[in-house]
Amino acid sequence: LEVRPGESWKHADPVSYKEADSAPGKPAISADEGDGGPQICRVCGDKATGYHFNVMTCEGCKGFFRRAMKRNTRLRCPFRKGTCEITRKTRRQCQACRLRKCLESGMKKEMIMSDAAVEQRRALIRRKKRERMGTQLVGAKGLTEEQQTMIRELMDAQTRTFDTTFSNFKNFRLPEALSSGGEVPESLQTPVGEEAAKWSQIREDLCSLKVSLRLRAEDGSIWNYKPQADSCGREIFSLLPHMADMSTYMFKGIINFAKVISHFRDLPIEDQISLLKGATFELCQLRFNTVFNAETGTWECGRLSYCLEDPAGGFQQLLLEPMLKFHYRLKKLQLHQEEYVLMQAISLFSPDRPGVVQCSVVDQLQERFAIALKAYIECNRPQPAYRFLFLKIMAVLTELRSINAQHTQRLLRIQDIHPFASPLMRELFNITDG
Repeated sequence: LEVRPGESWKHADPVSYKEADSAPGKPAISADEGDGGPQICRVCGDKATGYHFNVMTCEGCKGFFRRAMKRNTRLRCPFRKGTCEITRKTRRQCQACRLRKCLESGMKKEMIMSDAAVEQRRALIRRKKRERMGTQLVGAKGLTEEQQTMIRELMDAQTRTFDTTFSNFKNFRLPEALSSGGEVPESLQTPVGEEAAKWSQIREDLCSLKVSLRLRAEDGSIWNYKPQADSCGREIFSLLPHMADMSTYMFKGIINFAKVISHFRDLPIEDQISLLKGATFELCQLRFNTVFNAETGTWECGRLSYCLEDPAGGFQQLLLEPMLKFHYRLKKLQLHQEEYVLMQAISLFSPDRPGVVQCSVVDQLQERFAIALKAYIECNRPQPAYRFLFLKIMAVLTELRSINAQHTQRLLRIQDIHPFASPLMRELFNITDG
């Protein structure tokens, strides 16, 4: 298809390729592009579809001219006048006069492509169409610009607020075995009488699995702490001050993480507080999972290493302790850092947290982060091997929500029924509760 170089059509601009039937390199012009609206065929007066062989014509006259030139036969006017009027209604009555009108209008034989060239041109158009459709499909499954911006913001927030080497975790308290020692405070000694049953309950709440601690000093020496198994209460409370310090350190990082996210800052301060109170424990566990070594069952936090002791031996703790089971299950998914931070965002923006006012806004934000996570997986994970990864991640988040509820109930029960445990338990609980 071609553009006429004549003076009367200089206002027309090339817009698109029509069907390949003329010399290459000549883009067609839509018949609706002129200043006067729809154009008419210069041969018969019918509605034109664009420039064909150098002239604005309809599809009928375009095909007629191509066929007449390829046949190369001598046409004669049946009326022997050679001056028949060619209109939309009469154009089929006299081929000779119609061809004469085509030539007089400026249609050029040399602009007709050969059959092989036409087929080659059509094949090229079909190939480009397939490529364009393929690109559109990839774009549909990929990440939108908005989603890419969301992920970049989350990754920036994670990098700025979570140091996986724990190099800034300093001045923490150590269990007595690693510190200067000393007696267990009187308020934490094993009670007698009516408090004996309550003490049994607190032992069950806190000591189903004991945490051992390993510290690598700056000089390279190694200190190990394993909880005592005596009945004086030391095995319960000796590690609590250290765990309270670690919790404070982690929670401050999570609060700063949330503050970096623009969507979080746009919420009312009351909703910010409610979301953080509800999600801090969950975000803490998601961050701890990134430093969890599933082969050794150890959380490797820089110079510090934590491990849950299994008094029964073997892997029975996987059945007894939901928290440990959660970490093994999540680590098995081998997530990318982008998937971890999107999980944190989904957990943070939970509209059903107690005290949230703008539930619909938070719900929409959570949905957007969930859709971004699904799109990221489809774009960056080979299919079909990871076709269920998004569903597995959402199931893990649901499991973590249940663990969070159990954790909160446990702390509330300890605080309510064990006033003698208040000095350290209240410190640990207050960090979690707000």
